[in-house]
Amino acid sequence: MAQLWGGRFTKETEDKVYQFNASIGFDARLVKADINGSIAHVTMLARQQILTDGEAELICEGLRGILKDVLEGKLEITSEYEDIHSFVEAVLTERIGQAGKKLHTGRSRNDQVALDMKMYLRDEVRAIDSALGTLIQTLMKLCEENLDTCMPGFTHLQKAQPVTLAHHLGAYTEMFLRDRSRLDDLYRRMNTCPLGAGALAGTTYPLDRELTAKLLGFDRPTRNSMDSVSDRDHVIELLSALSVVMAHLSRFSEEIILWNSNEYRFVEIDDAYSTGSSIMPQKKNPDIAELVRGKTGRVYGALMQMLTTVKGLPLAYNKDFQEDKEFTFDAVDTVKDCLELFEGMIRTMRFNRKVMERSAQSGFINATDAADYLVRKGVPFRDAHSVIGRLVLKCIEMNISLDELSLEQYREECGAFDEDIYDAISLRTCVEKRNTEGAPGPEQVRKMLRLQREEAALLDAHFKDRS
Repeated sequence: MAQLWGGRFTKETEDKVYQFNASIGFDARLVKADINGSIAHVTMLARQQILTDGEAELICEGLRGILKDVLEGKLEITSEYEDIHSFVEAVLTERIGQAGKKLHTGRSRNDQVALDMKMYLRDEVRAIDSALGTLIQTLMKLCEENLDTCMPGFTHLQKAQPVTLAHHLGAYTEMFLRDRSRLDDLYRRMNTCPLGAGALAGTTYPLDRELTAKLLGFDRPTRNSMDSVSDRDHVIELLSALSVVMAHLSRFSEEIILWNSNEYRFVEIDDAYSTGSSIMPQKKNPDIAELVRGKTGRVYGALMQMLTTVKGLPLAYNKDFQEDKEFTFDAVDTVKDCLELFEGMIRTMRFNRKVMERSAQSGFINATDAADYLVRKGVPFRDAHSVIGRLVLKCIEMNISLDELSLEQYREECGAFDEDIYDAISLRTCVEKRNTEGAPGPEQVRKMLRLQREEAALLDAHFKDRS
């Protein structure tokens, strides 16, 4: 058992205790962050003349060799080591001798693991932002192609008012842009370097923490050594942001599941993103959408686990912090997979535009426009609302739409109606005249798309600067 702390102990750790304590089974994925952090640390130690240039060069060369061999599959990270830190140090010492034992000078595993987690999650935040950016580009392309595709808008899952598919998809674009904005915001807060905080109280070595932070691409060092090793706010914030991403994906998935049903038939999911039934040959199931919806709870669970882990911890470091990794890694992997598959599903999905438009022509979704018509004729809105309500009831009894009522039937309820009522309540008119800020009228949807592109480009620039 390779351990970094055995000097004070007189006998071996019980094997079951060792296995319970070990983290190598899941923190192996931190190897790149661990080695890059160590290279920066050693470079700083040499600049501060804590190590000689020769020692630093030997150590850094050894570390680069270890990373290369791990990435190429020539070196296996095995369970005989307690964690990724002990693996790297032990292998380094085996390869370069006594100089390898100087690697840990001026640092603790507490600030080391805090650094590794931040560096790893920075890369993952950039990857998730990129996936969101791809999804947003796909949505904006679909919006461009469907500026004139009319469909019903819903409240309470009932047809409410006419919109366009572009307007509907644009609502999800807004959600995913907010998700990118949250990632942008949390990245700024998490981009501080804890290395040099030591176990909790810094060190007597003359470390240059500004240099270490600069070498590793951080904005600055952390300001308080106790907070540095016990802070997991960035993990909580990331899991919170990812939970909102999954909430948005889940809502969208639910709509696709409904739209894919025989009752709606608004969309047809590509065969590559569907499955069949083992017993019912006619079935074509929206499994990707259903799994995205299902995996949302998995990411929520990770957030709850992290909040529960930190809620009762006194300062500074506690072993409980080891529990920040497994479920965070799982949540990150889950979100990345969901974003990739969801984007592919909607990119290849076929929208049944004629079905959407036929659906928009039923369900009295032009009733509000009929009431507004009367208001423009001088009828108070509350009276207009009652008139149209009675006309809708009449249509239901006759099994017809408002468009099919005769002018005489309109005038039986209110003398303000004239021939122009039919143009006022036509589907195209109902959509095109909705031109207030953010409404589904074509002019406003084009403006929305322009602003969304500008925001996406700004976020692209932010993350490009950080890569």
